Amino acid sequence: MSLWFEAARGAVVLNVVLLAGLATVWARNYRSHGAKHTLGLLVFACVLLAQNLLALYLYSLDPTFHSWMYDSAPVAQRGTMAMNALELVAIAFLVKITWE
Repeated sequence: MSLWFEAARGAVVLNVVLLAGLATVWARNYRSHGAKHTLGLLVFACVLLAQNLLALYLYSLDPTFHSWMYDSAPVAQRGTMAMNALELVAIAFLVKITWE
């Protein structure tokens, strides 16, 4: 396995966990307050969660995608990992400000 591939998959797993937590908090807040802004955050979290669940499926279970990524050039693997890692940083920031 490529280290870059595994790092990308690890970032996606963390994204899923953090997004599920954010969606839970924002759903609870929306039920309590009914604010449109909170609904927007909830929809954002759900869409991004769906995208990350699809990525997790592709990284973990889809043999065609898995072999394509594994056999791709290292620059493609690093780029994919960088996008997932940057997304993780953004989501972690949202988690930090949500929990404060």
